[in-house]
Amino acid sequence: MIPTDASATERYRAARDELLAARTDPERAAAFAWPRFEGPFNWAIDWFDPMARGNDATALIVVDDDGTHHQRTFDELARRSDQVAAWLASRGVRRGETVLLMLNNQVELWDAMLAIMKLGGVIAPTTTALGTTDLGDRIDRAEIRHVIVGAADADKFGDLPEGLGRIVVAGTHPGWATYDDAFLVDAEPARHPGTTADERLLLYFTSGTTSKPKLVEHTHASYPVGHLSTMYWLGLEPGDVHLAISSPGWAKHAWSLFFAPWIAGATVLALNYTRFSADRLLAELEADRVTTFCAPPTVWRMLIQADLTGRRGALREVVSAGEPLNPEVIASVQRAWGLDIRDGYGQTEMTAVVANTPGAPVVPGSMGRPLPGCPVVLIDPVSGAAADEGEICLDLTDRPLNLMTGYVGDVERNAEAFADGLFHTGDVARRDDTGSITYIGRTDDVFKASDYKISPFELESVLIEHPAVVEAAVVPAPDELRLAVPKAYIVLAGGHRESEEVALDILRFARERLAPYQRVRRVEFFELPKTISGKIRRVELRQREEAVARGEITCVEWTDAALRG
Repeated sequence: MIPTDASATERYRAARDELLAARTDPERAAAFAWPRFEGPFNWAIDWFDPMARGNDATALIVVDDDGTHHQRTFDELARRSDQVAAWLASRGVRRGETVLLMLNNQVELWDAMLAIMKLGGVIAPTTTALGTTDLGDRIDRAEIRHVIVGAADADKFGDLPEGLGRIVVAGTHPGWATYDDAFLVDAEPARHPGTTADERLLLYFTSGTTSKPKLVEHTHASYPVGHLSTMYWLGLEPGDVHLAISSPGWAKHAWSLFFAPWIAGATVLALNYTRFSADRLLAELEADRVTTFCAPPTVWRMLIQADLTGRRGALREVVSAGEPLNPEVIASVQRAWGLDIRDGYGQTEMTAVVANTPGAPVVPGSMGRPLPGCPVVLIDPVSGAAADEGEICLDLTDRPLNLMTGYVGDVERNAEAFADGLFHTGDVARRDDTGSITYIGRTDDVFKASDYKISPFELESVLIEHPAVVEAAVVPAPDELRLAVPKAYIVLAGGHRESEEVALDILRFARERLAPYQRVRRVEFFELPKTISGKIRRVELRQREEAVARGEITCVEWTDAALRG
């Protein structure tokens, strides 16, 4: 029990320690309750600074393209963020004002996140991949007042509102303040800005896999406290070195490269690479004695194309998130490293809510079970009742702390998402007799063929077991007889060429491993369209198939007609 007169720091630490202790005690984990903060709460002041001051352990390592390592201790980051906070205040940044933060994986990103939080400002992390048009839309929708941007991207803001406070990092730009000036003067430890747990802290745009990006609002509790669940899933312990492959600007970066490791007291390791290399990544895992590693399925699929033998290093925990992880990838890593990749599930709208946790048996293809404090239910879309297959929802009877406030400026979407006393994720899954939950697909991606429901993920998981396939996306293709049939868009692995022989071999391979109603009927070799965060946009492939059916475009595809006998 947490004493009623405990400080915010004590309450937070007690909740953290409870989850660390509950890893090997399912009953204790099931009894976990989120800590609540009635008075002022600010994660940077109430948790990070008390943990960091005087702490000379390494908090952050950033590795550049040329192999240069930039390291900061916890104490250095506490003091640097004090300096940045004082300087930003002198530049007019005030509590409640939104700051767009558009940086690569560089030390200044972590300085600025802490500093803005210490001021009570609102952080809007943004990917450097955006152009002027998208930036203008985000500045308008998120009511941005200040921007902190790398020198290489400053020109993108030339035609945007003149009233913006403009700060450039790692260089200079005419008319912009220079971030490095923050370190010319020492600063006193930042004072508590008086922020409360329910006050706005973060604004994230979703990746937009099926529609225009939504603007998600998080508070000083929903992510800073809510990521206790993410720490639990990742298996982080004090003193770990945690490497995650994630680009700044997306919510997953805050999950695995900011909140969760520093909640545990672990070291964040980030790669500031311009181009991904499996060999360089594997060398980095060994060189810096990485103990816990998180990567999206795209990266895992590329890694298993390399030779993993003998390259496990100090790894203890390996996890995946972002999209479902195919069983073949899990099996390949298990063979090479003797470790199970533990899949996990969450959204920008929340922290991790379902996962395979350390030490628990992994069901291949399953996302795992609901995490402590996460009231996950599956709801049948027709009856609206709880079921073993249905939409993944969160029960709002006792609203979980790790859920967003809502979508900013979108009354209609909020009404849909929070209908019937539930938060609706838009994802469909099934639960087996053990309680493990397996992802089926987005409600928009699941389709019917010959009146049977088809899960693209299940078909894709079979397809990537073929040695020639590195990635696959399955969508419905219009068909006169069956209304729709499964079609696979395929990205070939290195050493394989597009040909009828390869296409038919893939179709034959899938036919032998799938039920007749699931059979992949068509194959096309095609570069998969993705969001700038790397998620497959099946909506574009569906639209392409509809255009093909209308005769608006042509395609080169192979069908299973040659296999029928």
